[in-house]
Amino acid sequence: MRMGVDLGGTKIEVAVLDAAGEVALRRRMPTPRSYDGVLAAIAEMVAAAEAECGPCSIGIGIPGSLSPATGLVRGANSTWLNGGRLDQDLARKLGREVRLSNDANCLALSENLPGITFAAILGTGVGAGITIDGRLLEGANRIAGEWGHNPLPWMTREEHPGPRCWCGRAGCIETFLCGPALAADADGPEARDASPLPGRAAAGDRRATAALSRHAHRLARALAHVINLLDPDCIILGGGLSNMEHLYEQVPRLWGQWVFSDVVRTRLVPAAHGDSSGVLGAARLW
Repeated sequence: MRMGVDLGGTKIEVAVLDAAGEVALRRRMPTPRSYDGVLAAIAEMVAAAEAECGPCSIGIGIPGSLSPATGLVRGANSTWLNGGRLDQDLARKLGREVRLSNDANCLALSENLPGITFAAILGTGVGAGITIDGRLLEGANRIAGEWGHNPLPWMTREEHPGPRCWCGRAGCIETFLCGPALAADADGPEARDASPLPGRAAAGDRRATAALSRHAHRLARALAHVINLLDPDCIILGGGLSNMEHLYEQVPRLWGQWVFSDVVRTRLVPAAHGDSSGVLGAARLW
């Protein structure tokens, strides 16, 4: 049995795969906003899952990555994780080795597609993973796919210089495309939940419609940049915003004006297993 844990900024999800790769159990809980709270929550969820399914290997998808120089978590938008020895601390807490990878890498692994695949998470944060014929590309610094902390390309005058990002810079793609940013664009800085916006737009809410249109336009520009760099066969969307169906029609219709080609054959598709694909990829780290 293989267990995957998806440590997101909003929720922690656990899934157990049986010997045939089928999902035997799936659970979710809100993510604590402290390092020790995260350790305790994961230990609790693992114990409960193993009480039902028996002993499992454990793979964990995290925001950010482990530094190849220090072994510490870095680059996590859940900033309370940064600087922690998360793999070692969890191994001690759980009494066994665990394998960690970036959550977007886990999303890319779960899809296992031929050719070049760019798997982007649009959730509480924004990141991506890259696979080539199903094999993960991590890079010399283990940051391949860290797309969310590049500046939004082709900013308009109104967008420039962009919101301040937790990473210390302004105008990062994440600050425009993550779920809380979309919610705030529609309903003000205190709003965090973008999930009602498509329904509101369908009912004629002009503010929701305008915010969704701006978001699709920004996503098209950001992905056009990716296409110009990687020329991927497929771009996969995961995370909570991947459930917004209008993106798969609007974004490919828009991105051609920034792609340096006379034709764009790259496909834009939702993750095959929905917004939980990353947890299945985490289980497959073993």
